[in-house]
Amino acid sequence: MDAQGSALLEHASALRRAGRVEDAIAAYEALLEREPDLPDSWYNLGWLQKQTRRYPDAIRSYGEALKRGVREPEEVHLNRAVIFSDHLARPDEAEAELNAALRLNSGYLPALLNLGNLKEDLGDRAAAEEAYRRALAVAPGNALALSRLAGVIAAGSEASGAFAGELRDALSRNPAPDERADLGFALGRLLDGEGKYGEAFAAYEAANRASRESFGPAFRGYDRAAHERFVDRLIDSFRERAAPSNRVSPAIFIAGLFRSGSTLVEQILAGHSRIASGGELDLIPALLSTVESYPEAVTSADQGTIDSWRDFYLEGLRPFTRKGALVTDKRPDNFLHIGFIKTLFPNAKIVHTRRNRLDNLLSLYFLHLGSGMPYALDLADAAHWHGEYERLMAHWKRLYPDDIFEVDYDTLVRDPEPRVRELLSFLRLDWEDSVLEFNSRRGAVKTASVWQVREPLHARSSGRWRNYESQLKAAFGPLGAGG
Repeated sequence: MDAQGSALLEHASALRRAGRVEDAIAAYEALLEREPDLPDSWYNLGWLQKQTRRYPDAIRSYGEALKRGVREPEEVHLNRAVIFSDHLARPDEAEAELNAALRLNSGYLPALLNLGNLKEDLGDRAAAEEAYRRALAVAPGNALALSRLAGVIAAGSEASGAFAGELRDALSRNPAPDERADLGFALGRLLDGEGKYGEAFAAYEAANRASRESFGPAFRGYDRAAHERFVDRLIDSFRERAAPSNRVSPAIFIAGLFRSGSTLVEQILAGHSRIASGGELDLIPALLSTVESYPEAVTSADQGTIDSWRDFYLEGLRPFTRKGALVTDKRPDNFLHIGFIKTLFPNAKIVHTRRNRLDNLLSLYFLHLGSGMPYALDLADAAHWHGEYERLMAHWKRLYPDDIFEVDYDTLVRDPEPRVRELLSFLRLDWEDSVLEFNSRRGAVKTASVWQVREPLHARSSGRWRNYESQLKAAFGPLGAGG
């Protein structure tokens, strides 16, 4: 490489280190047009393109890095697999990339863990278990592999009791907080399945404490007053209905609390010939991260700005679309942003999933969530979040009474057909018997309900809170009817 090429490389690298992503992309493109045989630069370009959601471009750039002999090619195959799986809805290609990584390095732990996760998404329990056991053969005692393997083992089965002992042994070695959290949530699930509810709750309590600790000393937790102010601002900003439009919404938005039955509703709808499953899309949160002074800025935005927001969403939805079909956008916390969604798509239909309050709070507390959902780490905080959710949903339902359809989880699992018929009528779709065959349907499910929705409908989770009544009374006092 001559002096000019070296200068271009240093310039591109400096922009990348400075976090100037768009400028760095342009610089790497200029460099590689002149000096195409730079595998590390192709890798960096692919990484940057992924940050800006240019997923097909990132796949191509990573491919150039592989073609030109990049170091540690198994990592590049892993990165391509994540894009295919998480952003382009192409699980078969994701699996091919992971297998390519493992052919290069049979002990590559991240690929084994991702392969197990992909097989879980696809409902292949045996293949997922095999991948996690291969991971443990490479890294005995690895907390993430152990906890994921525990998730594959059917709770309450003969194997689950023995595996709970393995999890306890791993916890006794006092691992790092993030590993304690992984192991603790897994142990709680197995103990719950065995009916050992007191032990299960204690395991979940310890797991939530470890999770909080793993976020570091700067982690502030859930700020109740700040969230109340945010809900106040949403209500104040969206007091008027969005202006009517002839534009058809390409998506059905399924929203509510996490663990309220949204995955089940999406799987039911996915059986309809005119609906394609999008899964838990991050498009609305990603779009809002670019909007300064949200939510106030939305109501003052000009039409050009609104059109650009809509175009961003439509471009992100493209990999999930199918001719003549609507796409389900099942991002539960989009309930916060129904006013924004209706600004983009005034004709959008909202399916609101809800569940018994105590069952929902427990299910949140028993799930290993990230620092972006701090309310789930404490039952009292989760109850506060639930109250603000109820307040905001009441506002949206007053504003859009004809565009929000409520699906109650407990009613749905007891007698699904009448409610599903009403839901399809709300969506202006004809009945198709295939919608009730959701548990045998192929396709990826990328949520914590991956195994539940592959079973026939049952009401075992309805009223689950009664198993933990004493713990809930300690958190909330008298429970009344439990709703």
